[in-house]
Amino acid sequence: MSQQIVIDPVSRIEGHAKISILLDDQGKVQDARFHVVEFRGFEKFCEGRPLGEMPSLTGRICGICPISHLLASAKAGDAILAVKIPPTADKLRRMMNLGQIVQSHALSFFHLSSPDFLLGWDSNPAERNVFGLMAREPDLARKGIRLRQFGQEVIRVLGGRKIHPAWAVPGGVRTPLPEEGRAELLAWIPEAKSTTLEALALFKSLLPQMEREAAVFGNFPSLYMGLVGPDGAWEHHSGKLRFVDSEGLIVADQIDPADYQTYIGEAVEAHTFLKFPYFRPMGYPDGMYRVGPLARLNICEYIGTPLANDELQEYRGRFGRTVNSSFLYHYARLIEVLAAAESVEQLLNDPDILSEHLRASAGINQLEGVGVSEAPRGTLFHHYTVDKDGLIRKLNLLIATGQNNLAMNRTVAQIARAFIDGPEIPEGVLNRIEAGIRNYDPCLSCSTHAAGTMPLQVQLIAPDGTVVAEARRD
Repeated sequence: MSQQIVIDPVSRIEGHAKISILLDDQGKVQDARFHVVEFRGFEKFCEGRPLGEMPSLTGRICGICPISHLLASAKAGDAILAVKIPPTADKLRRMMNLGQIVQSHALSFFHLSSPDFLLGWDSNPAERNVFGLMAREPDLARKGIRLRQFGQEVIRVLGGRKIHPAWAVPGGVRTPLPEEGRAELLAWIPEAKSTTLEALALFKSLLPQMEREAAVFGNFPSLYMGLVGPDGAWEHHSGKLRFVDSEGLIVADQIDPADYQTYIGEAVEAHTFLKFPYFRPMGYPDGMYRVGPLARLNICEYIGTPLANDELQEYRGRFGRTVNSSFLYHYARLIEVLAAAESVEQLLNDPDILSEHLRASAGINQLEGVGVSEAPRGTLFHHYTVDKDGLIRKLNLLIATGQNNLAMNRTVAQIARAFIDGPEIPEGVLNRIEAGIRNYDPCLSCSTHAAGTMPLQVQLIAPDGTVVAEARRD
């Protein structure tokens, strides 16, 4: 009799999802699926809203990555106004995005994922969390909290508040960088860099103990996509789109983000509210691609800051020019945090950074616009169509987590096949399956525009609906 294992919800991610694992008559894994089961519908209820409201409105999609939506939305507004924003406004937007990358990546690594690395995959789930980490490694936990705080302070100094600042607008930004805020952030840079280098050294020291996880936590060929500069430099805010394959060969390059629909299709499946984007020229599902820190390091030629570029070269020396194991998203995140801290320092030392020329004024000059920014989890698209009065008539939000959906499903199946042999599944194996999803640091509030929590429930279900076994994690 075939059976089904359900993990509901997946823990230590942002939002609510579940995993189904289907076993055949011999207890072998037949298939596995990642389900996103909630929905709110921002794309519908934003219709009719004025263009100027969209950055702050769409920023409310999520409390973890509101800056990503704020900036992508403002850039879509720039396109509709048909303006080039002042140089200082662009630099300040870049700085805020770097702060977002730091705070989100620090949250993912220290709070959500490091309990697995430092406390053990098979440890007591009641202790395998940030509180257990604080008890076992208080100094590391404190430094992780401080690193995230640095990223949040970048956002606060620029936007006036850490969450949902009403700051970036179509045409530029509302307020300049204050001199005292510049001094405060410059003083914090050495600590941010030191903590990140310490975390990198720690993770590299743990890698020999996690070789099996690195081998099966989403280790397969795929395409990778993200923004790069004109010379292929690591990029997070402007630039053009690049696709590379699992060997590092460029498949498509210097794509105008406004032309994204020529290259990206969106499929739907009945078992989830999360769409399945794919590389259109290869079709669905063969056109699977990944986005986010792993992808950004795979597609770029170099990072434009010295410490991070040195770490990138070591990373590639360890694993090759193109890294296909999703387990190494964690490593890539830390390299990006280092790049972000160095880049914030460069921007703070820019002589024009305190300029108050911050906004270009214009009316509605185009009826359609696309804004793109690299969110911590990957490339984020805001695509707006407006009427002559600037009221939203249609919008499409293409979210990073959705673009990793095909890869997340394949990762769950790969881990399940590697670790499950029969219907009895130890807690540590369930945790590894969940950790396969945590590799991608999914943000389900962004991807489905919903959030929720509930205890973990695992059920083994027969084809007739009978619950064969059940376990709960309250």
